[in-house]
Amino acid sequence: MVKPLIRDYGSPGRKGYSLPELDIPAGELSDYLDQSLIREKPAGLPEVSEVDVVRHFTGLSQMNYGVDSGIYPLGSCTMKYNPKINEDIARLEKLSQLHPYQEEEQVQGSLELLYELKEYLAEISGMDQVSLQPASGSHGELTGLMIIKKYFAERGEQRTKVIVPDSAHGTNPASAAMAGFQVVEIESNQKGMIDLAALRAAVDQEVAALMLTNPNTLGIFEKDILEIAEIVHQAGGLLYYDGANMNAIMGYVRPGDMNFDVLHFNLHKTFSTPHGGGGPGAGPVGVKEFLSPYLPVPVLSKDQARYYWDYNRPLSLGKVHAFYGNYGVMLKAYAYIRALGASGLKEATEHAVLNANYMKARLKDQFELPYQENSLHEFVLSGIRQKEKGVSTLNIAKRLLDYQQYAPTIYFPLVVKEALMIEPTETENIKTLDKFVETMKNISREIEEKPQLVKNAPHHTPVRKLDDVAAARNPDLRW
Repeated sequence: MVKPLIRDYGSPGRKGYSLPELDIPAGELSDYLDQSLIREKPAGLPEVSEVDVVRHFTGLSQMNYGVDSGIYPLGSCTMKYNPKINEDIARLEKLSQLHPYQEEEQVQGSLELLYELKEYLAEISGMDQVSLQPASGSHGELTGLMIIKKYFAERGEQRTKVIVPDSAHGTNPASAAMAGFQVVEIESNQKGMIDLAALRAAVDQEVAALMLTNPNTLGIFEKDILEIAEIVHQAGGLLYYDGANMNAIMGYVRPGDMNFDVLHFNLHKTFSTPHGGGGPGAGPVGVKEFLSPYLPVPVLSKDQARYYWDYNRPLSLGKVHAFYGNYGVMLKAYAYIRALGASGLKEATEHAVLNANYMKARLKDQFELPYQENSLHEFVLSGIRQKEKGVSTLNIAKRLLDYQQYAPTIYFPLVVKEALMIEPTETENIKTLDKFVETMKNISREIEEKPQLVKNAPHHTPVRKLDDVAAARNPDLRW
């Protein structure tokens, strides 16, 4: 259904406000305002009532799908429900109205909160020091790689390569390239994990780091992680942990205990802060002690009397963010961690893994399961069978919209043809999971019986099938 424009609600004389009469002498606007501020012609705004305005924009908002509408099973992206109490806490006036450059003595409570947050993150990850500055996961990646680069520069070592698996997140090679490294891709083995022989062949004295997430983007835990770490460390390189999948291991194993040297967190993926829309986000970086001198300045520190920002860091790589980081986002992560506690965070991991494996067990007969290894919080199916019927994974994603369901991640990771990457997260109940599973099964049956129906989807959305390439290259952002 096409929604009318706001001006179509209008009628002359209709208003959504009531103002008192002027308490200054009547006169021309020019008597009170500079001529340059006065319109020559009326603005042409619609004349509408308050109720019309509210209903119009409420209707527009309902045309969009979001995590408050239903399951958002994007694999790797972890689009889970964000508790509204976190939003309330971040909006408390005594917190939200602080200025970043207030005197430290005036904001000791906030500094204590941030200090506790970084201590929690260090404990959860097995790292020694944490910087809260980076504004997103990819920004955290870049910061971590700059720390690695600074470390080797101080040692006088010219290391120019970063190894990235073929199943890595797309930001991994992009961040490595932005940091000035040459990206070396290595293939996965038949089980969807790091090929140790390929890794040994790639590692040399020019390798600065291996970027890896564990479990990897297939949802499979790299069981050889200690051997992987030994291979890289023996060659003098470092291990970088992409924290995107930390919600699969939190409370059970720590990247620091897997011998990773540096990592970034995705507060939106693991600690329930909002995700998407270009921000704001937060991607804190954690390091082992030997890398702590290179953390961005200032470093939040404490002594016996107070909390303070430490700028006296001669080996620091410098600042990577205006002020000290995205404070409001960190408040939400802090509230989440404090609300759940250690046992609650561990339970969240258990539910994430249980939900994913439940869905995998129910869908693996309708769709190809390319890797048989046990998976954790997410899993990857293939629509290759459906493709043989002439229906692509993209068509399946579009058809899901007709059922008022959102699609999983598609065509990623690249190592799986016609990939459907599904992550239900820990916040969805079994009724929601079953609804999504039954929808996927219905679509699979439709492909068998009337494939053209799925190929031409969506049929019941406000906007029908688009030319995706043209829409991306020539967006029409206004009426």
